[in-house]
Amino acid sequence: MSALFTPLQLREITIKNRLTISPMCQYAAIDGFANSYHTVQYGRFALGGFGLVMVEATAVSAEGRITHGDLGLWSDAHIPGLSAIASFLKQYGATPAIQLGHAGPKASMQRPYYGDGPLNASDFERGDLPWPVVSASAQPVDEGWLVPEALDAHGLARIKQAFVDAAKRAHAAGFDVIELHCAHGYLLNSFLSPLTNQRTDAYGGTLENRMRLPLEIAQALRDFWPQEKPMFVRISAVDSSKQGVSVEDSVQFAKALAAMGVDVVDCSTGGIGRTYDYESGYGYQVQYAKRIKAETAIKTMAVGMIVAPQQAEAIVAGGAADLVAIGRQALQNPNFAHEAEQALGAVDASAPFNSWPRQVGWWLNGRQRKIAQIGEWQPAAETV
Repeated sequence: MSALFTPLQLREITIKNRLTISPMCQYAAIDGFANSYHTVQYGRFALGGFGLVMVEATAVSAEGRITHGDLGLWSDAHIPGLSAIASFLKQYGATPAIQLGHAGPKASMQRPYYGDGPLNASDFERGDLPWPVVSASAQPVDEGWLVPEALDAHGLARIKQAFVDAAKRAHAAGFDVIELHCAHGYLLNSFLSPLTNQRTDAYGGTLENRMRLPLEIAQALRDFWPQEKPMFVRISAVDSSKQGVSVEDSVQFAKALAAMGVDVVDCSTGGIGRTYDYESGYGYQVQYAKRIKAETAIKTMAVGMIVAPQQAEAIVAGGAADLVAIGRQALQNPNFAHEAEQALGAVDASAPFNSWPRQVGWWLNGRQRKIAQIGEWQPAAETV
């Protein structure tokens, strides 16, 4: 039996396998609204056999968008478009999940395919105009970026309420999992990191203080989010710079999250610092999921350059993480999960496409029987 294709029970939600879609922004929304592109984008991963499909970072306020193309949940009007996605995912066996975030100092920037930097004159001509941004401190991401306003007490209260209101809308839209985004240099990571948090009040200085806002928001979400539904938190287990958040810091953060009832820590890295000071390669972030899982009472999700079924199987079978998030590899091959199931021998050899949507599985099983009769295709011998 494949460990990767063993169901996972989280509270009252059963995820059919351990393969999840990592949240990947598509920058295809208008005014935060999901459209047919998003339905097809996420629907194909459900058809492709993934156990959990995480909708991309969805802004809890208009100012919290990374770009003008981000999805949003700051209005009830955003619910129907996202509800259509959640409904489709459930219909085809995937657990629908959504990541809630606020971009903080990295808000109001270019869509990556236009440059991935601060908005400029070319963006203004397209109609992408800047808006004021906020952060833990009045420290821009880099030279030429917008200088954020440091959140005051009123601003902190407003942000907390925006997350709770977005979670209420996510529930109304039919999602079974929410993920709080605390990674990659966005707002809550800007509070966690000593590189970006220069505050001298109760939300800055010590690790305990720097964790305060993310933990307050996590607690508020867990208090509202139905007890039968799980909640994830994505972290940067280490900042890009070794002078920033350390894995030891993240272990302490994960322990606090576990104590308040968070179910899974999604272990990414980076986002603050000009260079990535750690080794990177295939599965380079799995070590953080493994350590946090080992040292805390919380489940973890591994992500980052996981490209092969056998690699993902080893992560779960070896106990490094409970879930494996696939990102770019799924963009290249939306059927990764189904093909992984076959590669790991977790299917009926006589009908290897039974777990695929029945609309296509019966076609492919029929072809497989024919191939069994005639043999695998071989290139024709060259003739002179």
